Amino acid sequence: MAGPALAPRRATGGVISVWVAAALTGLAIGLFVPAEWRAAWLVVGMGGCLTLAFVVQLAYGRSQGYIQRVGISVLGALLVMGIISLGFGLASIVVR
Repeated sequence: MAGPALAPRRATGGVISVWVAAALTGLAIGLFVPAEWRAAWLVVGMGGCLTLAFVVQLAYGRSQGYIQRVGISVLGALLVMGIISLGFGLASIVVR
């Protein structure tokens, strides 16, 4: 018989782990992918972050706030990857 959790785990670790994965993915794409292919690979990386957000929050095991946690994870990953890609875009303009 499963009883209610008296002190459930905090969900912030799962959310932040997706943001860290997005930062690492964005940096890897910016460093290793040619400039003309970066936009396409950033979309693939964002899809991977979306999948990771679903997996992490499903592994968390609580249904309360699931959509909110996934939404915060994905929105944060989008912002992190956007800021990193903006940095690489500005760097490519300056280096030319």
